Amino acid sequence: MSFDKPKIVVICGPTGIGKTSAAIEIAGEFKGEIINADSMQIYKYMDIGTAKPTIDEQARIKHHMIDIVCPDEPFDAAMYAKMAREISMKLDSRDVVPFVAGGTGFYIKALLYGLFMAGRSDVNIRERLKREAEVHGADFLHTRLSKCDPVAAENIHPNDEYRIIRALEIYEITGKSLSEYHEEHRFADEPFKVLTIGLDMNREILYDRINSRVDAMIDAGLVDEVKRLLHKGYSENLKPMQSIGYRHAVDYIKGRLSWDEAMLTLKRDTRRYAKRQMTWFKADSQIVWVKPEQLEDIVRSVKIFLAGT
Repeated sequence: MSFDKPKIVVICGPTGIGKTSAAIEIAGEFKGEIINADSMQIYKYMDIGTAKPTIDEQARIKHHMIDIVCPDEPFDAAMYAKMAREISMKLDSRDVVPFVAGGTGFYIKALLYGLFMAGRSDVNIRERLKREAEVHGADFLHTRLSKCDPVAAENIHPNDEYRIIRALEIYEITGKSLSEYHEEHRFADEPFKVLTIGLDMNREILYDRINSRVDAMIDAGLVDEVKRLLHKGYSENLKPMQSIGYRHAVDYIKGRLSWDEAMLTLKRDTRRYAKRQMTWFKADSQIVWVKPEQLEDIVRSVKIFLAGT
């Protein structure tokens, strides 16, 4: 009986760089299946703004962890790691290679290396922080977080109320910052053998791709998609509705931004998000960096990895 760790291939990189198409091509070469690692593609009804793989793409290669919860259902990295690990193990038991593809670095780390235990939750603290956010706004709490945990504040968007509140809750309960727990844990749990392929390209070319991608999303009906979500009763204050693209469309629909302002800020914020993603991934010395068009090189690396013992 072999006790080798299951092998996983990760294809990561910033938004708009071509992870989906590359993952489909590479997974097809090895008859593998794809596990989504984009924190927005898990949500039902949110297709255009998340650049979700098309029906044809999902038919070509089986995808997992897509359309698994509604926008108003709670979901976090711990839930993702548990579900994605179970899928990975099942695929490995069938001798199917799991290809993890996405740009949510924290989800990928949670899957591959586990999550730290940051102490218990406190409903009273969490509810008080939620009330403060309702009165003063999420950016008010973000400013507070930047004082007690500047590292976490740098990595959490000022509008991401859920993660801001969780980080402040951990600090109030334990007296230690979220980033301190991350540093202590160092993601030491490693159940898999991993090959991580990072996609990279010239930043200006990437930014041009991002701008074009935003235009394509608008042409595909992003604003109508957001209107349908609001019509279904999903609040604009929900975590997924505060994400890039969706909050900008809501601001336009509600009259808080003009069309030109909404488009300008959407493209700007998407470029900034891509920059933050690259900062996260570049900190990982284990990532093998290639250009999206270097598919033959990626295939060669995967063959060597899978053939190794």
